[in-house]
Formats: sequence, structure tokens, C-alpha cells
Amino acid sequence: MAERKEEQVMKRYVVAADDVIATIVISMKSEDYVPHYTLSFDKLQPGTAAVLKAIREEIVRTVDITPSELLDPKMAQLVKEKFVQRSRETLASRMPTLDETTRRSLAGSLVHEMFGLGDIELLIRDDDLEEIVINASDEPMWVYHKEFGWLVTNLKLQGEEDIQNYASIVGRRVGRQISTLNPLLDAHLVTGDRVNATLFPISTKGNTLTIRKFARNPWTITHFIDPSSRTLSVDLAAFLWTCIQYELNIIIAGGTASGKTSFLNALAPFVQTNHRIVSIEDTRELQLPRFAHWVPLTTREPNPEGRGEVSMLDLMINSLRMRPDRILVGEVRRQAQAEVMFEAMHTGHSVYSTLHADNVDEMRSRLINPPINIPESQLEALHLAVVQFRHRRLGIRRTFQVAEIVPTAHIGEKREVHLNMLYRWNPSTDAVEKANSSIRTNGEISAYTGMTTKEIADEVKEKAQLLQWMLDNNIKTVNTVGKVVADYYRNKSETMEYAKRNAKPRDIFSEDLLVELRARGYMK
Repeated sequence: MAERKEEQVMKRYVVAADDVIATIVISMKSEDYVPHYTLSFDKLQPGTAAVLKAIREEIVRTVDITPSELLDPKMAQLVKEKFVQRSRETLASRMPTLDETTRRSLAGSLVHEMFGLGDIELLIRDDDLEEIVINASDEPMWVYHKEFGWLVTNLKLQGEEDIQNYASIVGRRVGRQISTLNPLLDAHLVTGDRVNATLFPISTKGNTLTIRKFARNPWTITHFIDPSSRTLSVDLAAFLWTCIQYELNIIIAGGTASGKTSFLNALAPFVQTNHRIVSIEDTRELQLPRFAHWVPLTTREPNPEGRGEVSMLDLMINSLRMRPDRILVGEVRRQAQAEVMFEAMHTGHSVYSTLHADNVDEMRSRLINPPINIPESQLEALHLAVVQFRHRRLGIRRTFQVAEIVPTAHIGEKREVHLNMLYRWNPSTDAVEKANSSIRTNGEISAYTGMTTKEIADEVKEKAQLLQWMLDNNIKTVNTVGKVVADYYRNKSETMEYAKRNAKPRDIFSEDLLVELRARGYMK
């Protein structure tokens, strides 16, 4: 009988943060129930650590940084570069025998301690991680890996005060405080990563820190239709593109981490480039093509004195005065937000938003009951509901349901809506399948364009052909997908020729877009 292996290595790769290089090994030990995420990098010898501590104190005293620079997110990169440069200069003078690679690595470590979150910076740079979690100082950190789910790491912080210090650093940069009096923190890093922190005794095991990673290379519609992800079908993607082109209103629902915002971001490039887009978010997550006519707005928390707050409701009301063609709302949570959103729909703006709900029936129920509690008749302004689903056990995300909202006949003074399921995910085949024909959507498009049902269907097929060509040629960045869509709106027949003759990216993209594709590994 073969001897059972003590440890099975599942994946090995390298990450780097400011010239600090670490090896990641993901493995499963025979006696454990959860895979391990082991991060290895050069540890400092006691003598070197003592010298670096003295150098760190010297740099903090001598680097010329104003309080406004330290607190201004726009100046964060400049401030960091000052620390990096001074660290390298000081190391060169104090430790002249070091080679350049070691000097740069030590300088990176210094910057992580002075300006960042220590070893956590290496985890933040791992693009395969979605979540970084510290439950208490006496427990190892946990991470959520895109491929393997939750993993336990080999990293720990030395004490509860370290967790609170990191939380305070994050909070100060966005004008927030965390203390015994205010033990909860919801903030974000300058990179856009969301940060939540709690302090003992609110969290009874110890202080906590949760970092939800902001996508550096966001998924595009091509990722969603890729057979490797199977999130939705090419035909459904083409149908949604058509709905967005003709300005139908859409809500994307789903549970936590089901991919709602990612899906909204993937649909946004389908908006015509000559339409003005205003996006409203708590934390900047959406990334649109660089040539989009786009104004991103983000909320602001009140200062410690309780002044200066800019809420999502404030931004939604203000956005209506900015002559937007399309409004993207990060998430609707309250009645006032929903009222303004539906008012925008009724006044002719195309609105796209996200909502926490596990299916279309729950979405309808959430909207018409407290705390959102809008009249059911208001739902007539909404055309489509898309539900995203995350299967935790299998580690997959799927487009679970797509339904259209159909107004029904008036019953006295009461006006109701009916949900017509257009597409649903079939778990037995793991495919998104068509459920019913459209009752409202085709009629809405036809009423404003004069197109027949057959012409609408032909256009959807045309878009599906173009999407398939993008998939076949690995066109997967926000800007390259956005360019193809923009070309389609500018000259449809010429753009469709790309697909018909199977044009290659090098034949249609400028050099900077080709560099972008190569940098992401989508072409050689």
C-alpha cells in the first residue's frame, strides 16, 4: 500500500511588494482540515533589525512631509516615493557593503513598516486573494483565495495593539477614528481595498481587521463568458448588451461576494461613448474604459466632529443636476436612496444598480417592504433584474436568474408587477438556459426603435458573434473590450468584419492597448 504523503503542494508562486519578494506555497497537510497559505521571505537577523529600527527613526525625523500630504489620498504615492528614496539613501550610507538587491528589499521593508501595514502589504499584492482577515493577534491570519477558498496563513501579529494601530493608520488617512468609544471602523486603503475593523470587547476574542481586495485587473464581459468560468452564456451577454444599448434599467442582485459589482463593471462598457455616465459608490470600485464620458463620485464619512458627510443620497440627488445619460449606483440600501433611484428612472435616466437579494422574488420583496419600502407601482420603471449566485461549496459564481418586470392590469387603485423569468441557471447541466420568451423587453425596444422582434433577435445574434470573437482572441481588458464596443457603435459593419475575418488584436489595436494585453498575459 502506498505511503500517504504528509503534505501535498497545491500551488507555488511568487509575489513582490516594493522590492520585497516572497514565495507563496499553498499546501494541504494530512492531519489538517484547511489548506495552508505559507508566505516565505528573508527574515532579518537581530543585528540587522536593530540597525533598521534606528534607520527608521532617523527617516521619520528627517523626511519632509506636511500633515496635509500625509492625509491627502491623492498625495499618497508621492509621500511613499519620498520614504522609499530616503530609505535607500540612508541604507547606502549606513550599510555600504549591501548589494543593490538587498538594499532595495530592506528599503521596501522599512516603507512597509513606516508607511504601510507591515507584512500584510505582501498579502495585499497577491492578486489571487480576495479577502485578508485577522481575527485576533493570537491566531494566524486567514485569506480567501480565488482558487482554493479560505486558507490559514503562517502570519501572526505580535499583539492586539498592532491590530489597533493598523486600523488607526487606515482610518486617519480617510478622516476616521477608531477607539474604545468608537470601536467600529469602515474605511478603505488608497488602493481602493475596503477595510473593516472592530475592537475588543465588541469582538470578544480580540481586535479584528478585514480587508476586501479591490480588483486591480477587473473582470470584463469576456471573463464572464469564458468556458473556464461559465458565469453566463454568450447569448445572454449579447441580450444584456442590447438592453443596455437601448437604455433599459437594470438591477443586479445577489448575496455577499456573489460578484454583483464585478458584473455591473463588466456591463458598463456597453454604454455608448457619447453618453455621459455618473457613478455613485461608497468606495471606488468601478473601472470604465479610459475614453468613456464618465464622472465617478464617492461618498465621504463625517469627520470626528460629525461634520462634512457626503452620503450616497446626497450624490444621487446631485447627479440628477449633472445631465447624466446613465447613472450607476454602487448599492441601494435605504428607502430614500431607492426613491431617488426610481425617480431618476421615471424622469428618463437609465439607471443600473446593485442590491442584496438571493433571487428575483426576494429582490421584489426587499424593494416593496421595509426598510426600503417603495410602492410596488414604482417597480414599473425597472425593466430587468439579474441575480448573481456564489456556490460556496464548489467555489463558483454563476448568473442565477434574469427576469423582466412586467406591469399587470390595474386592480382598483393597486398596481402590481409580474416577474417573467427569461434565463435561469440549471445546476444539473451547469449552464445558463433560456426559460421564457420576452413579454416586455422586446416591446420596449421596438417601441423606441421601430425594430421588429426578428430584427432585435438578429442584432442579439450579431453581438453574440462579436463577443465570441473577443473571447477567441483573449480581448479581456477594460480598455480593449471598451474599444471594440465603441467601434461597434461608430461603424457596426466594419467592426463586425473583425469577427467575420477573425482579425487579430495586433491588426486593430494601438500599441498601448497591445502592451496592456501583453502585460496581463492575454497575448504574446
